[in-house]
Amino acid sequence: MIEAADLIWECWNSGRTIPMVPEQLIPETRREAYVIQSHYLSKTDYPGFGWKIAATSTAGQQHIGVTGPIAGRLLKERVFGPNSVLTFGSNRMAVAEPEFAFRMKKTLFSRTEKYSQKEVMSGVDTLHLAIEIPNSRLENFSAVGDIQLIIDNACAHEFIIGSPVNDNWLTLDLSKHHVDIFSQDGRCSTGKGFNVLGDPRIALTWLVNELSENGINLTAGEVVTTGTCAPPLAIQNGDLITADFGSLGKIMTTVR
Repeated sequence: MIEAADLIWECWNSGRTIPMVPEQLIPETRREAYVIQSHYLSKTDYPGFGWKIAATSTAGQQHIGVTGPIAGRLLKERVFGPNSVLTFGSNRMAVAEPEFAFRMKKTLFSRTEKYSQKEVMSGVDTLHLAIEIPNSRLENFSAVGDIQLIIDNACAHEFIIGSPVNDNWLTLDLSKHHVDIFSQDGRCSTGKGFNVLGDPRIALTWLVNELSENGINLTAGEVVTTGTCAPPLAIQNGDLITADFGSLGKIMTTVR
């Protein structure tokens, strides 16, 4: 398991890709794949920042070739604030995704019983606007399936997160909330919170139960970004990217 993590980590930091995870390193279960993922935390000087959910929308599932969501870890050294300038580098996916992210105020421990949405939301502290810029270390990322993509940290790469939004978000129907993401030259993608498994709150509940079923706690202070609300926006070197969440505000980043 450590060998698979070492391989993906080296690819992530060098910018190189491999066709797929070597067959002898691929586990049989999601639980084992998440154990491989956990080794990335031992390779960083920082505590884990939180979690991402990949493939919570039909567009996201089609983009990476899966039929349902998977989870990955957000690493603090790859988390940035609004208006950051990021290195585009060798990003092969070359997309940006507007997302709702939740920060937890209490730990939700792994258990046998499923968590309800009410229980999960009672553990939320704040809501944040975010942009994810994913990437894969696998050349054939749309063809390798769930297990390899979990090992690949659910295509996690770089993550931009804003300050907490005002408390009025608690009264909003996030499933109906309109979101746009666009570049400086007018390329645009548009969607709603409904695209995230029907509602970002539903997606968060999925993540809590996915972790719980695989023996993982969601820890107080961790952030969960719930997946793209709009079809991924194709980006290129030099883009100024803006995610517009209407009444909740905007968040921007530049890639060079």
